[in-house]
Amino acid sequence: MSPESKKLFNIIILGVSFMFMFTAFQTCGNIAQTVITNLNSTDFHGSGYTSMSIIYGVFSASNLISPSVVAIVGPQLSMVISGIFYSLYIAVFIQPTTWTFYTASVFIGIAAAVLWTAQGNCLTVNSDENTIGRNSGVFWALLQSSLFFGNLYIYFAWQGKTHISESDRRTVFIALTVISLVGTVLFFLIRKQEDTKALGEEDSANEILGDSSSAQNTMTRAVAAFKKSIKLSFTKEIMLLSVTTAYTGLELTFFSGVYGTCIGAVNRFGSEEKSLIGLSGIFIGVGEILGGGIFGLLSKRNRFGRNPVVMLGIIVHFIAFYLIFFNMPNDAPIAPMEGTDDVAYMIPSKEVAIFCSFLLGLGDSCFNTQLLSILGFLYSEDSAPAFAIFKFVQSICAAVAYFYSNYFLLQWQLLIMVVVGFFGTITFFTVEWEAAAALAARGSDYSSI
Repeated sequence: MSPESKKLFNIIILGVSFMFMFTAFQTCGNIAQTVITNLNSTDFHGSGYTSMSIIYGVFSASNLISPSVVAIVGPQLSMVISGIFYSLYIAVFIQPTTWTFYTASVFIGIAAAVLWTAQGNCLTVNSDENTIGRNSGVFWALLQSSLFFGNLYIYFAWQGKTHISESDRRTVFIALTVISLVGTVLFFLIRKQEDTKALGEEDSANEILGDSSSAQNTMTRAVAAFKKSIKLSFTKEIMLLSVTTAYTGLELTFFSGVYGTCIGAVNRFGSEEKSLIGLSGIFIGVGEILGGGIFGLLSKRNRFGRNPVVMLGIIVHFIAFYLIFFNMPNDAPIAPMEGTDDVAYMIPSKEVAIFCSFLLGLGDSCFNTQLLSILGFLYSEDSAPAFAIFKFVQSICAAVAYFYSNYFLLQWQLLIMVVVGFFGTITFFTVEWEAAAALAARGSDYSSI
């Protein structure tokens, strides 16, 4: 197998592994609050929103140390260990108790930081200036296929159900735990690269991925990775991209947890309200897959760079927010177990609700594929610290959003995303224009990015 084919193979395996893991985890996140609402009449008194807030809060803090962990353990083993913790979190829902639920939330927050830092490292060492756009799109399309499979099962399994029984819950979460473990095992198929710098060190990737020669070398790499993260945090490019990243954290919270809860709370959807959560997730996935596939395949032919894709993303999201504002009752995110009978500015429409799901997924893929691409391009030799900072900002904003989702009406949640999304688009444009100017100064073709 040629070096280029080997790298593409690794990207595909990386994407497929994440597809299995997040088929389980994203489906879990999409239905968690609905399942928990049905549990709160028992001894269980947890909150899905609070759990996700804990996860993303710990996630953000753990990104400060995740480059050091990846430097010591290596990206492949880091992803395997993280995958085990993802599976344990999902398994908690088989027989949940409040303390195990929140404890698992802490551990998966740490695991998520390590997982996504290792993923960014793996994506970068298997890409170059000419393939980073394609590989980002391929990875994102495979990852977001996860939204399709799990939610398709939820749609059919929960058809016509207004209450989720103990048997329904156990069946779903046993299946999701097994699926997550399959994705974890697949990480072992990724082949190590030996000729690309990855963590911003002077050493080659084979030294980074291999075993430590001594405890001193291990500690040196860990400290160096931590220092690199701190240093990068204060660069102009990272600070500007942090506004865009903050927006992706807010809208991630909305489409992966809040919007499904809104749909499941609208009593006017009748007996289909619970199964529509699954259908919503499917169409979010369709939008994500379509966006990732198109932007990955067309990246080599895009003569205008990343800005038009990000512009498309913000326009698509603004349309979705406008339609959701008119279609969904204001109290839908915080409605009680009985749901809400309120009406917004139109009679709630299932078709409009599902169309908005598609738009949310498509817009999200626009932002994330381009952020992955520009980070891999700008920081090809500092990939782990750069992606750790990206995930730090994204996760802390997601944690804040999950926290206020317990209290804020729908209109205020939408307004926050509109404001941050607008400024995030402007700051991304600024960084992209500077990247294009630097590339032109080197004599490279702008369309190659």
